[in-house]
Formats: sequence, C-alpha cells, structure tokens
Amino acid sequence: MEDILVLLPPHVRALFQNAELDSSPEEIRIRIHAPVEVITADEVVYLGFKTKELYVMTAEDIEYIFNQLSEFSMYAFQEELKQGFITTRGGHRVGVGGQVVAENGKILSVKHIRFLNIRIATDHKGLAETYINKLYDGEYGDTLIIGPPQSGKTTLLRDLARTISNGDESGSRPSKKVSVVDERSEIAACYQGIPAFHVGRRTDVLDGCPKAEGMMMMIRAMSPEVIIVDEIGRREDAIAIMEAVHAGVTVICSAHGNSLADIKRRPLISELMDKNVFRYIVTLNRERKAINAVVEEAGIWKREGQI
Repeated sequence: MEDILVLLPPHVRALFQNAELDSSPEEIRIRIHAPVEVITADEVVYLGFKTKELYVMTAEDIEYIFNQLSEFSMYAFQEELKQGFITTRGGHRVGVGGQVVAENGKILSVKHIRFLNIRIATDHKGLAETYINKLYDGEYGDTLIIGPPQSGKTTLLRDLARTISNGDESGSRPSKKVSVVDERSEIAACYQGIPAFHVGRRTDVLDGCPKAEGMMMMIRAMSPEVIIVDEIGRREDAIAIMEAVHAGVTVICSAHGNSLADIKRRPLISELMDKNVFRYIVTLNRERKAINAVVEEAGIWKREGQI
C-alpha cells in the first residue's frame, strides 16, 4: 500500500492508516466535496465513519493527489489522460473524472479533475496453478479470459505469464518464452522499465505500447512462444492476434464481458470466435470473497464444450 498512501495528503493518509478494515481495499474513490470511500471485497467504508468525523475532500486535496500522480509533469500524462486513467507506480490504475477537452469529436485531454478512483493492483502467486493443466495438453492453446471489471482478469494474466514462463519443476510443463505487451502498465507494472511484479524468468515486457503494434514488435524482435495482452477491443487488436496465431505464437488475452453469450454479441470477439481462434475461453465473475475463489468458480470452455 505504500505506493498508494504516498499519493494522499498527510491528513488523509493518517485517516486511512487508522481505518479498521475487515479485508484489503480494492478501490479508493475520491470525490470533490465528499468523504473518501474505501471499497473492499466485504464492505464499503468512509474514512472517519467510525469516529463520526467524516472528512470531506477539498479541491486542494485532489490537486495534491494529482500532482503526486503526475510528478508535477502534466504533459507526460496527456496520452494516458485521453484514456481516462493514469497508471502509477506499482501498477495501480487511477481513473479520473472532470471536464473533457475535445476537438472534432476527439478527446484531447481532461481538465478540472475532481473525481478519482484508485484501483489497487494485487499479486496472487500460484493463482494460475489451480487449473493451468486444463489449458495445457502438450502445448498451450490460444485462450480468451472474459469477465467484468474487478473480476481478476489482469491478476490471472499476470500469474499465467509467470507460470508459463517458469514451467513446471517436474518437467511436465516445460518453460516457454513469454512476451507481455503491457499497454496500461498493469500486468507487469513496470516503473522505469523494471517490473514491479514477478512475471517469470523467461518473460519479456513491452511497457506502455499499444497492443496491436506491440504484438507485432514482439514477434519480430523477441521470438516469443506465448504472447499475453490485456483487454483487447480494437479491430487492430484482432488483426494482430490473427497474425500472431498464423505465425505459430500462442495468444492469451482478456476482454470485458459478463458471460460467454455476452461476449459473443461483440462483433470483434465474435469474429475471432467464428474463425476458431481461441481454443479455450475462461469466464470469471466478481461475486467472491477472495481472488482464489474466482479461479475455483471459473467456467472453462474448450472448443468441444465445457471442461
């Protein structure tokens, strides 16, 4: 949590440190003229609630946080702001709300930022071991992981990268060369090029690069056996996935969706599924008490049916 606490004004940081939480926080939501909301898997807590002294955030508080986020260099974060979020040290994603600056239908930036949502990245080593053998039968199959926000897609992708890269000590699953294209700096959470999370000893990371371009760069330069990317959604992503598959590279990726039926209604994903690109589809949900339960409850489909 140190990477998160350093973003907060000292007086807000003290309130957070004194808060009695039943479980680890997943989100910290900050709004102008409103108390700080902390969301865990079990509860929603407002800082100061238990002492009946709710602290209401001021414009100065939010400016302090944003200066910490941008390291006082707004220009460096303009491209990220166009996407509506900033990824900070540790891989935590901070969503922003405010006044959008647009021109000819294109978003140029966001100003007068008054709403922040700090989504806290977590690492769960061993998460993929629960069912990695279902995705491996002598080789890894192209896999799509679907689930709504906060269902554990990125966490699972991170541990799959680590597990596939390291292999099985018994030799039943040999280690593979893995390339992670980390457009939002969330899978490996690189800071100045160094991953904050362990993603495997044979894993190479391309940080902050658009997925489609990054996949092609990795194929040309790093000769991966497996490529891992998060949150596909553009037509360019689909074309790059097809190129990778035709080049003999296994692709493991994620996409937003609530169910298999839901994802089939999205033209981009439906097109890939119609072409039988994915051998496996893993569905996650966020109705859980712990991230491990996500994997235990996951639906895993092979082309022939559920396994």
